[in-house]
Amino acid sequence: MRRIAAGLAVAALAVVFTTTGTATAQEDLVRPDCGYTATPEEPAARPVSIPHNPWFIKGKVLVKVKTNQGDIPLLLDRAKAPCTTHSFIHLALRGFYNNTECHRLTAYPTLKVLQCGDPTATGEGGPGYRYKDELPTDLQPAPNDPTGQRRIYPRGTLAMANAGPDTNGSQFFLVQSDSVLRPNYSVFGQILPEGLKTLDKIAAGGIAGENPLDGSPNVKSVLRWVLPLGV
Repeated sequence: MRRIAAGLAVAALAVVFTTTGTATAQEDLVRPDCGYTATPEEPAARPVSIPHNPWFIKGKVLVKVKTNQGDIPLLLDRAKAPCTTHSFIHLALRGFYNNTECHRLTAYPTLKVLQCGDPTATGEGGPGYRYKDELPTDLQPAPNDPTGQRRIYPRGTLAMANAGPDTNGSQFFLVQSDSVLRPNYSVFGQILPEGLKTLDKIAAGGIAGENPLDGSPNVKSVLRWVLPLGV
């Protein structure tokens, strides 16, 4: 199972995005090598192609995520994580995230997130490919951390879940409250204020099952449709 420290969940969502910023000829010459690689041992949860390396490495992408619990608009940052942003858009344009469901919510004192992006809602599903990390370098150190290695993923952060180095796929997580993690998860955008209200609503419903800190959210959240604009 792909985990963020203690683990995370899939939110069922729908996505509408527009872009700001364009690529120049110079940017085209420095296309990153994202290492998009097929994973036959972990086939795609839904049929989808493997993306090519991105042409655009600058600019922001507005993503309106439509769920049955409310909208979760996101703002992706190509400059911070061009490979991750490109993969997310690639999957959304092909309907990979449509009609999927949140599978995990965490409520630990230092980890409050909702994980999304697995059509199987088991924590095991992915797109049938993996790609390189784009790890954050600007996160604040966690206070009182004796190791000095943990960082604060602030409320509103959008980041990728993974199963180890360079194993990014389709699962991502939404940070509902400041969370402390090693900087091993690629940050590729932020949740806009309207989305935080929806995320708070889902988190307030608590967690199903025997573990009140980690499991499926009580408030079922379903991704309805995806409509890309301007990409």
